[in-house]
Amino acid sequence: MLNSTNDEMYIPSNQRVKYSAASVFIGFFLLLSCSSTQISRFETKLTQPPFENSFHGLLVVDAITGKVIIDTKSDHYFTPASNVKIFTLYTSLKMLPEYIPTLKYIERNDSIFVMGTGDPSWLHPYFKDSTAVNFLKKRNHVALYLNNSEEEKFGPGWAWEDYDTYFSPEKSTLPLYGNVVTLSNGNSLNVSPSLFLNQVETLDRPKRREALDNHFYIEPTTKDTIQIPFITNDALTKRLIESALEKTVALIDSFPQSKKEILYGVPTDSIYHQMMHESDNFLAEQLLMVASSTLSDTLGTKKTIAYASENMLFDLKHQPRWVDGSGLSRYNLFTPKSMVQVLQKLFIEVDQERLFHVFPMWDETGTISTWENLQTEPYIFAKSGSLGNNYNLSGFLKTKSGKWFIFSFMNNHFTIPSAQIRIEMARVLRELHEKN
Repeated sequence: MLNSTNDEMYIPSNQRVKYSAASVFIGFFLLLSCSSTQISRFETKLTQPPFENSFHGLLVVDAITGKVIIDTKSDHYFTPASNVKIFTLYTSLKMLPEYIPTLKYIERNDSIFVMGTGDPSWLHPYFKDSTAVNFLKKRNHVALYLNNSEEEKFGPGWAWEDYDTYFSPEKSTLPLYGNVVTLSNGNSLNVSPSLFLNQVETLDRPKRREALDNHFYIEPTTKDTIQIPFITNDALTKRLIESALEKTVALIDSFPQSKKEILYGVPTDSIYHQMMHESDNFLAEQLLMVASSTLSDTLGTKKTIAYASENMLFDLKHQPRWVDGSGLSRYNLFTPKSMVQVLQKLFIEVDQERLFHVFPMWDETGTISTWENLQTEPYIFAKSGSLGNNYNLSGFLKTKSGKWFIFSFMNNHFTIPSAQIRIEMARVLRELHEKN
């Protein structure tokens, strides 16, 4: 879970007492009590092209002192898009152990009773984790309980027409293969899981899957590997697990009343890294479900959000309207100030090397895996978030003098290409880096 570091660049030892668990938010005094800041050249830019005629908020604070560097509309609510994943990350770091809880189980004689925790890594196209599969293969009789969720398959406010897009898989208590079919059409058609092989056609269609049926389409000219969400249900989950285990399993309507054991899977940091770097919506949604499994056997995103809001985020200046883990929903509303407060928590409570491994690097092209500017070291580590007409960026910026700034730059309701917004954002952040 969360830990701290003695790295001087992270929090100097002579200031560490200020950031003890009991007084972590004393450092926010300047941020939260600052009634006004002088209009700066940065703030003026937000009223000029290309920022005019839309909504923009920017808050920048010194990570150590809490001093406000820029404050423009930081108390206004914005649609955050994938910046919500910052809240999901913090909540998961607080609630989940070093290794993901992958299933709960009870063993009786030669039988094992299993319920899912929402762990997204089972046979996932990226993680390819077989921890649970190998564990269950050693048991003679496997009984699955799949009714431990109060969750809908889709989050509130998700766009219905995205049902066939890779970024919108269904949520479930025991997801398999990332709840997507992975297709490639090289020398021959490859389908994973292979159970769907006879349900894939090589045809050019407007949608890659039928709306109400697991029948999939891949264009004849497609050479890239694509992923298409499949419709989940208990019978399909049973078939997929039986295929993986190479034996019959049973579905049960109730779970035995006894103490449950927990099997742990992949390192949670590997899931956080993939979620943040790839902006993976499925992983974000499932992480909140797994977090809820630490509260009760019944999984639910609302349960996790309510717990986090009451126990970890009660001190936010502006309580967000937080409805999902990924930011797919336009119902979400967050302020730059609340984003900065949670980022400050991360900066204080997480080892710096670990934190900047999880957070991706960013430049004017967006999230990057390799920093190509050889004249300067990477200085922006941030999570972007985009929906139509919205682009946001929140994270950490290192200045030339070695200071760390925390920022949230939120941009909503513009009608120009988001690339233009990114370029201007990069100019503002580069100036902050170079002149501080």
